[in-house]
Amino acid sequence: MNTKRLYFKPVENSDRVFTDELNELLINLHDRLGDRVTELRNSRRAVLKEALGGKQPTYLPSSEATTGDWVIDPIPDELRNPGIEISGPSSIRPMLINALNPAKGGDRAEGDLDDDEDAGGHRLIDTVNSAINRLEATLGTLEHYDSNRDKKYVLQPGKLPFFMHRERGLHLDEPDVTIDGKPISASILGTALTIFHCGREQIKKGQTIYFYVPKLESALEARWYRDLFDAATDLLDLPKESIKAIALVESLPLVYQMEEVLYELGPYAAGLNAARWDLKASIFEFIMADPNSVWPDRFGVAVPTTDFLANIFRRLVAICLKHNAVAIGGMATPLPSRDPEVNESASKSIRADKEWEAKQGFLRAWVAHIFHMQVAAEPFKEWHSGWLPNEEMKNPDNYPVSIEVPEGPITIEGTHRNARMVIEYLEGWLNGRGAKGIDSLEGQPGIHPALMEDLATGRMSVAQIAQRIIHAVKDSESGKVHDFDTVKHILKEQLDDILKIREESGVLDSEMKQRYQDAYIISLKWIKNYTEYNFRSLGTYSHKDLKEIALAPPAF
Repeated sequence: MNTKRLYFKPVENSDRVFTDELNELLINLHDRLGDRVTELRNSRRAVLKEALGGKQPTYLPSSEATTGDWVIDPIPDELRNPGIEISGPSSIRPMLINALNPAKGGDRAEGDLDDDEDAGGHRLIDTVNSAINRLEATLGTLEHYDSNRDKKYVLQPGKLPFFMHRERGLHLDEPDVTIDGKPISASILGTALTIFHCGREQIKKGQTIYFYVPKLESALEARWYRDLFDAATDLLDLPKESIKAIALVESLPLVYQMEEVLYELGPYAAGLNAARWDLKASIFEFIMADPNSVWPDRFGVAVPTTDFLANIFRRLVAICLKHNAVAIGGMATPLPSRDPEVNESASKSIRADKEWEAKQGFLRAWVAHIFHMQVAAEPFKEWHSGWLPNEEMKNPDNYPVSIEVPEGPITIEGTHRNARMVIEYLEGWLNGRGAKGIDSLEGQPGIHPALMEDLATGRMSVAQIAQRIIHAVKDSESGKVHDFDTVKHILKEQLDDILKIREESGVLDSEMKQRYQDAYIISLKWIKNYTEYNFRSLGTYSHKDLKEIALAPPAF
C-alpha cells in the first residue's frame, strides 16, 4: 500500500505514533468508511433543519431492535462492578496518573474515563500524547516530572482501573492528518490509534478494549462504529470480543433510538451512558427556534427534579435492563476546595445525586476529581449490594420521551454565570485545555465549589445565551430584555471582574491577560453563530482560526 497518501503534521513524538503499519491501517479504514462519515453528517444536518422548522425528532418504526427478544453478547464481569469512574483528559500525563492512582483512603476508581473528546485539547499534539500516555499506562511505565514544582508523578502499585477510551466524535475531522489531501475523520484516527497502540497491549495482558462512543445522533451512526470495529479487528487480526463499547446518550435524536443503538452495535455493545450535560446542550439546539421552548437558568435544572429528563434516564436504564446491558450515570463535577465547608457542601450534593442514580438502576457514574471519588462511589456500592430491579423498571414503554420546558426563573444573573463560564472556558481552551475548573460565582458570597467544566457545559452556556437573544427573553423579575447590547455588556463585565481577581491574586501575566481578552472576543463570535443557528463545534476550529477571530472586529 502507498502510505505516502497519508500526511501528518510533525509534532513532538508524532514519528513514534505514526508508524508505517499504523498509517496503512488508517488509509484502509479511511477508504472503507470515510465516505459514509460525510453521508452521516449530511443526515444530521437534515434532521436539525427539520427541527428548526418545527418538526422535532421522534421514535423510529418498530423493528427487531425494539420488539425482538435479544440480549447483548457477554461482557466482562468488571463492567458490572458498581462504583465510580474517574474522568479527565488522557493527553495530560500528571492528570492521567492521578486518576489512575488511589485516593487518600487507598481506594482506586473502578474505571478510568481517559478522555480525548470533551476534555481533550483537540489538537494533533493532544491526540499523539493521548496515544502515548494510554500505551505507557497499559505497560505500567507512565510517569512525569514537573520541574516547576520539583514533583515526580508515578503509578502506584496495585491493579489499575479499567480504561474507558473516549475518542472524538463523528462530527470532527483532524486537519493535521490528511489522506489524499483531505482531513481524516477524528473518530477513525483516534479509534485506530487506541486499538493499534495500547489496545493490542491490553489484549496481551488479557484486558478488554473499552470505548465510550460519543456524540451519536442515530442508530445508523452506531452501525458505522460497528463496521469500524469490524474493519479494525479484521485488519489487525484481533478477536472481535476484545472490544466493547458503551454509547453516550447525549443528543436529542438519540433519546428516541437508544434501543436501536444497542442493537446496531452488535457484538460490541456493552451499555448506555446518561450524558446529561451534552444532552441538555443538544436539546437547546433543537428547540432554539421555538419561542415557546425557552428554558430557565440552566443551573437550576437538575435531572432528578426535572420530570422529563428523569424519565429519559429511567428509559435508558429500562432498555439496559431489558437487554442485559450496563447503565452508566452522569458526571459529578465539583472540585476540592481549601474551604472545608465548601467541600462538605459539595460532598452532600454529590451523594444525593449519586443516590438518586443508583436507585434508578445505574451501576456507576463519573467523577471529575479523585477527591470526591469515595463519596460518589458509595451509593452505587451500597444500593447494588443484593439489589434487584422490579419488572416495571425493565419496561421502556413505562418511560416515554416527552420534551418539556422546565420550571424556574429566567434571570440576568443566570446569563452572567453563563457568560463567565464561557470566557473562563475559552481561556482554558486557548491554553490547550479541554476541561477547566471554573467557579461561575467566583467572588460572590455563599458556598459554591468550582466545577470541572468541559466542552459540553461551554456549549450549553453559549446555547442558552443565544436562545435568550433570539427571542428577546425578559428577566422574570426586572423585565430586562436580552439583546446583543445587553449580552455584550454582561460579557465585558465578567471579563473585567476576572482580570481584576486574577491580578489581585498575583497570577495574571501578559499571556494570561491576552488569552482572556481573546476569549472575550471569541465568545461573541460563538454566541453570534448560535443566534444564526450555526452550531459549529468549537473543536472544528484550529487555534489559528481562533486567533484570526480574536483579531477581527467583534461579532457584535
